[in-house]
Amino acid sequence: MKILWLTWKDMQNPQAGGAEVVNEELAKRLVQDGHEVLFVVGGYHNSEPEELRDGFKIVRVGGRYTVFLYAYRYYRRNLRGWADLVIDEVNTVPFFAKYYVQEKNILFVHQLARQIWFYQMFFPLSLIGYLLEPLYLRLLRDRETITVSKSTQTDLLRHGFKEKNVHIIHEGIEIEPVPDLSIIQKYETPTLLSLGAVRPMKRTLDIVRAFEFAKKNLPSLTLIIAGDNSGAYGATTLHHISHSPYKNDIRVLGRISKEKKVELLQKCHILAVTSVKEGWGLVVTEANSQGTPAVVYNVDGLRDSVRHKETGLITTRNTPDALTATIRELLTAPELYQSVRQNAWEWSKTFTFDRAYEDFKVIVSSKSRLYSNNKTT
Repeated sequence: MKILWLTWKDMQNPQAGGAEVVNEELAKRLVQDGHEVLFVVGGYHNSEPEELRDGFKIVRVGGRYTVFLYAYRYYRRNLRGWADLVIDEVNTVPFFAKYYVQEKNILFVHQLARQIWFYQMFFPLSLIGYLLEPLYLRLLRDRETITVSKSTQTDLLRHGFKEKNVHIIHEGIEIEPVPDLSIIQKYETPTLLSLGAVRPMKRTLDIVRAFEFAKKNLPSLTLIIAGDNSGAYGATTLHHISHSPYKNDIRVLGRISKEKKVELLQKCHILAVTSVKEGWGLVVTEANSQGTPAVVYNVDGLRDSVRHKETGLITTRNTPDALTATIRELLTAPELYQSVRQNAWEWSKTFTFDRAYEDFKVIVSSKSRLYSNNKTT
């Protein structure tokens, strides 16, 4: 089968995240099964126009905001009638493939972005994006759809999608779980970790403030912030840290290698995640696989990747004060910490890309269940 995959980013994009990891792990397995996969994605500074990776091809057209138009033009000029199936990935904005591709097509939605518009985009575009999302989802609600969490499925059903058409696949992680928790050596002092791009929708400043509050009762606590901190929000966060009374106990590492990422996930005591919303929260499951539980805000995706007081802690409110309370609770209750750590590690072993692919290939191969463009919407 020939599969055309329309999405905003590939893994080489500086802004790539968990969704891109999932996409390419699935694509790699499609190729191994004899399928032909072509990604059409947006370009970035100094990016190559084409690339072959793990057996699938990547074509980069346009940029962050123009990829949707350029993808349409590229399809019309080069790909019309080529594919057996088109995957329209909704990463904030859809490609609206149903209106121009000849082939059968489905949606792949990691998460909806309505609240995120106000964090990531300036006014009035933030308001426009917020108001438009439910409108364009109504246009797409007849599509067969793949997603990665119950939270996103519920979101889609709220917008008129039919439950029978929204299929959840298991998430997978690219980090192998440690074979035994007893081999993991934590830092000597309790350490809180923030891992991921320092962006408004990640609310990294909330983690910094919660750390500062927690220091009053946990004086030996330290904080590590790892991830790209370029941009205005990154500058604001760094400025706050430079004036913090606890700045000497905060390490800012910037972008890190995969090897350093694994090291931090093993050695830190707690991962904190305060995103506005996630599709699943892969970093939580990755941390669990390395013997580190997470404290998270009670938002879509994170409430899926954490089972409260079983594999981690979910805050009662999405505020630094509430996050402080969960940090203190976990670090001052050794029995609770060891229990959630063990449970989280055991659960993480069920999240494999082989399992995710088994779910995925059933959906993409069931062509009789897919909607073609001549179906009345």
